[in-house]
Amino acid sequence: MTSYDDAEKSVPRSAVATALADASTEPAWLDDHARPEALPPLTTDTHTDLAVVGGGYTGLWTALLAKERDPDRRVVLLEGARIGWAASGRNGGFCSASLTHGDANGEAHLPDEAALLRRLGLENLQEIADTIDKYGIDCSFEWTGSLDVATEEHQIGWLREEDGKDPDIVFLDREAVRKEVQSPLYLAGLWDKKGTAMLNPAALAWGLQRACLEAGVVIHEHTPVRKITSTAHSMLLDTDGGTVNASRVALATNAFPSLLKRTRLHTVPVYDYVLMTEPLSVEQLQSIGWHNRQGLSDLNNRFHYYRLTDDNRILFGGYDAVYHFGRKMRRGYEQRAETFAKLAAHFFATFPQLEGVQFTHTWGGAIDTCSRFFAFFSTAHGGRVAYCAGYTGLGVGATRFGANVMLDLLAGTPTERTNLRMVRKRPLPFPPEPLAWLGIKITTAALIRADRNQGRRGPWLKLLDRLGMGFDS
Repeated sequence: MTSYDDAEKSVPRSAVATALADASTEPAWLDDHARPEALPPLTTDTHTDLAVVGGGYTGLWTALLAKERDPDRRVVLLEGARIGWAASGRNGGFCSASLTHGDANGEAHLPDEAALLRRLGLENLQEIADTIDKYGIDCSFEWTGSLDVATEEHQIGWLREEDGKDPDIVFLDREAVRKEVQSPLYLAGLWDKKGTAMLNPAALAWGLQRACLEAGVVIHEHTPVRKITSTAHSMLLDTDGGTVNASRVALATNAFPSLLKRTRLHTVPVYDYVLMTEPLSVEQLQSIGWHNRQGLSDLNNRFHYYRLTDDNRILFGGYDAVYHFGRKMRRGYEQRAETFAKLAAHFFATFPQLEGVQFTHTWGGAIDTCSRFFAFFSTAHGGRVAYCAGYTGLGVGATRFGANVMLDLLAGTPTERTNLRMVRKRPLPFPPEPLAWLGIKITTAALIRADRNQGRRGPWLKLLDRLGMGFDS
């Protein structure tokens, strides 16, 4: 049995209930007076060179980069609700260099491209930092790196295997990792000093929105696109307020149903959940250390991720990943009391010295998962439409790379990015229902068994490995 299973039983239910009692259900990042006023919806027919569908990171980066490449290009971005309201405004704020949901996953799927993708990912992360500086985006960007922690004896060896591969990746034994962050659960750690930055995700989305507007992008919120059709020379996007006639279209809908039928089975929406604490006092912060403010995660299949905010709150999330039959997405799924109670118990087991800390916010939301766990790409209608999705919760950084790929594909000129097998090869699709639901349930149970069996992958997970499915985290 894992330490987190034990923790769930060891922390009193009354302490968990008290800590969660007054929490807001609004995502903490969006619960901010700095949130921009809503932009008007589309109310008439219009023409544009490029239409971008979706106002999360992928769409915002696509629109901004399109204007940077060609300032005279007409760009219209259509968002069905508000800019950054979904995964882009609700995530943990881990801006990773990895384009493949971790180097190990990339090596498993694309061994010949792993080194190249690592380089491109680091370059992409640096370019994000440069963009934030260029446009004066105040999103609490901190280049802290990430710290993976072993909470089980067998995981120590996994971390040691990475030691020495890169001078910026440092193995920490039990004493060293607890000097970084004090937790009785930590047995070892691996600090990747260059591969991750921490930021405020909603503030990044709002900053990109401002940069887009200043560059001349036209943005319409509350403008869902209902249908996309082609004519001889352009694409028509139907909305409730008018039709957009576009020479090129970039689809950045991610977890939401694709407007291209050919890609609808390649993703499923999975709900992820997080807690946010009240700001820690000086004494509380000293009790856990965390002087270098890394983003943390453990090594279980059902892993936790957590980080400090700029006002020293702790965001603590992960573990449960919930799929609903039929690929359903509903507002009611964004709150899940049993998961919040579980996360709170795990939080206090991780940091028992923070007993009595209150949680101010609890929330959840859907992420777009594909079978290889990192983004894939598609084109349609003679190359006039590009589509990108499948980031599987690690898209804060990778969405900028994905936006560049879509623009390359729409331009029709081969580049280093479009020549990648990552771009040319699609993951295996998920089956239709009820097979998708059944397969995900079986896989979840197999991952739980592996966590309780020192990480050993059973027959079902080994079969998925052979099929090229990315269920490794």
